[in-house]
Amino acid sequence: MIGFLNNLPLVRFSDGQIMPFERNWLAGSLAKAAENAGYKKWWLAPHVTESVTNYLEKDFDESVVTINRLEKAVQSVLQVIGYADVAGHFHAAPPPARISLAELARDAGHGYELLFFDLLRARLRDALEAKAERVEICDAHHGVKLLRSAKNWRRDCSGLLDEIVSFVREELDSSKRSRELEMQLS
Repeated sequence: MIGFLNNLPLVRFSDGQIMPFERNWLAGSLAKAAENAGYKKWWLAPHVTESVTNYLEKDFDESVVTINRLEKAVQSVLQVIGYADVAGHFHAAPPPARISLAELARDAGHGYELLFFDLLRARLRDALEAKAERVEICDAHHGVKLLRSAKNWRRDCSGLLDEIVSFVREELDSSKRSRELEMQLS
C-alpha cells in the first residue's frame, strides 16, 4: 500500500479531479456552511475538521475518498453534535486552483516575461472556468528570480512582483466572478 501524508486519503471530486485532503480546505467549507446557516465566525469548524480528519487517519481504510462520501461523513458529524442546520448547508468547496509562478517562469524561459504573462493569464482563466472559489498563487519570489535571472532578490525583482500582482488583480477584476473568489499570493 502507498503511504500518504499523515495517513490521509486523496479526495476525488465528481469531475474526476483529485487533490490531497487539506484541513484548511475542509474548515473553510464548514465555516461557509455555518455562515449560510446564520452562524458568524462559528467556533466549531476547527473541531469538526479535526473529528473528520481523525476518522480519515485512523478508521478510513481506502486511499481515496469520494467527495460525496466525505460530505456525508461531515454532515453525519454535524447532525450528531446538534447542528443539522449547518449540515443542511454543507457542501465541500471546489478544490483551490494553484498556480506556481516558478513553474510558469520555467515554462516561459529565463527573461521571457511576455510569454510568462500569457501563461499566467491562461492559468487564471482556467481557474475561473473551473469554478474555483480560491486561487493560490505560490512560489512568487522563486518565479520572479527565475524571470530576472537573479540569484538574490533585487530592486527590479520587487518591481516585477508588483507588476504581477497588478496583472492578477486586473485579470480578476475583468472577470464576472471576482467578488466570489478568495486569492492568496505566497
